[in-house]
Amino acid sequence: MVAWEMNGTSRLRKIAASRLRPFRQAAKSVSSIPVNPPVVSRRTSQASAWSLVVFGVVAVLVALPYRSFDLDRFLVPKELALHVGAALALVLVVAGGAAVQRTRLDRIFVVFLALSAASALFAVNGWLAMRALAISVSAVFTWSAARTASANGSRDIVIRGLAAVTVIGAATALAQAYGVSSDLASLSRAPGGTFGNRNFMAHLAAAGVPLLGYLALTARGWSGAMLAAAGLGINAAALVLSRTRAAWLALACCAALVVVAWVWRRGTMWRDAAARRGLILIITGMVVGAAGAIAIPNTLDWRSNNPYLESAKGIVNYREGSGRGRLRQYANSVTLAARHPALGAGTGNWAVEYPGVAPSNDPSLSQETGMTANPWPSSDWMAMLSERGLPAFVSWTMLMAGLGLAGLLGWGRLDAPLDERLRAIAGAAVVVVVAVEGAFDAVLLLATPTLVFWGAMGALMPPAPSAATTAPMGRTQRAVLGVIILATGLAAAEHSALKISSMAAYSEGQLGRAVSLDPGSFRARLRYAQLMMSRTSRTRGCVEAKAALALFPRSPDAKRLASGCK
Repeated sequence: MVAWEMNGTSRLRKIAASRLRPFRQAAKSVSSIPVNPPVVSRRTSQASAWSLVVFGVVAVLVALPYRSFDLDRFLVPKELALHVGAALALVLVVAGGAAVQRTRLDRIFVVFLALSAASALFAVNGWLAMRALAISVSAVFTWSAARTASANGSRDIVIRGLAAVTVIGAATALAQAYGVSSDLASLSRAPGGTFGNRNFMAHLAAAGVPLLGYLALTARGWSGAMLAAAGLGINAAALVLSRTRAAWLALACCAALVVVAWVWRRGTMWRDAAARRGLILIITGMVVGAAGAIAIPNTLDWRSNNPYLESAKGIVNYREGSGRGRLRQYANSVTLAARHPALGAGTGNWAVEYPGVAPSNDPSLSQETGMTANPWPSSDWMAMLSERGLPAFVSWTMLMAGLGLAGLLGWGRLDAPLDERLRAIAGAAVVVVVAVEGAFDAVLLLATPTLVFWGAMGALMPPAPSAATTAPMGRTQRAVLGVIILATGLAAAEHSALKISSMAAYSEGQLGRAVSLDPGSFRARLRYAQLMMSRTSRTRGCVEAKAALALFPRSPDAKRLASGCK
């Protein structure tokens, strides 16, 4: 009797389970749907993606003719393009209904940004701090906008557009190398094209190689693959002519990564016909571009008979020349960081504080002015450590390492489509290129590489659903967030625009107006102080001299002018 009751109960349970199974499956399906998925209208997504691309092109091409401002006439207008493009792109997707995604990397980026802002608050030169911090904020905007636009159907626009941006930049350098002259190009650092410096151009061209390689491997037809290969040829030619050893070394490391990835998965790409075609075209484009650059006569005035071979031989030379100078600069920058371990010397303030830890014969110092020859150290990594402090440096390292690891893990997912895996390894390759370049030069401290790099990261990196959450937003919240983003971007853009107006006034001899437009311009303040004192306007001259000294307390010229003032 008991056995019969037990059997009957088990039968009833089975019948109930079979009847309830559809409802359980439906509940499970409903529970797996995100509360507020980041769905944006296709039109809004495309507008955001095109905003990044268009302003990326503007950032490459724009420059100013004011030769008194040797670097800023190239850098400041590009910063203006970055701030406007990044803010507009993010506002578009937020207004279109995007949810705010939060991953581990987002949190690390926010921590880095908060530490950078804290460092900026205590910086000696607040104007430089605000300028450097604005680039970091626009980097976050660019990354978020590119990721959201890519997740909503505009990934191809972002990747193809940013790859084209790097090719356009390389093309301006080739034009200068082969005889096209312009007031917007610098003759002393040719072939820099519209970047004003061959190293700046080369860093961007090298970062574009993985993007173009991805496009060649995934092109559906011969026309797209050939177009990507042609872009690779242009970038390769510009890289050879630049003689930028940091970019060459970065591409060598990138090639090593690709070979390791190939061996790791036993050449899975070779089984795909389109990938085989793309790989052949990649090699052909790079070889033809590099060989053409060496063989075709150019107008560059190199002092060596074999300039490219000489650069190749000295690619890791640290015993003499610029390599030895960099090591001395790095050692002094570490000393500077040791004096300010928590928050650094101040965001963007390396040039302000470096003369205090460097001997007078340091190659990074100008013998004429006693100040640094460049406004930042010859390394992104040294800038993060010395300017923003050890905690910010650790956050930055974790962020870059996390991006690279995400790309490698995405490549290792054999269950994912080949296109997705190729995007992941291309993203890891871009990280390697920029990280290596950043060890020897300023890269992500500048506007144009910032836009291209973080836009590429948003488009190439695979999603991380296990580590991501979405914060639902109502219409009011989206409106408030959009206003904050737009106001932040416009404030940064206004600062850049005022600097441009100040440079124009300075070039026209209107020094007083130049100072009023850009109170943080050390050059304008110092020159105005000298002018006022020469005209017996000593009171006004002393005011300007003291203001200039406050911006750069270790400037010998500012000290000399202010020494006679009470």
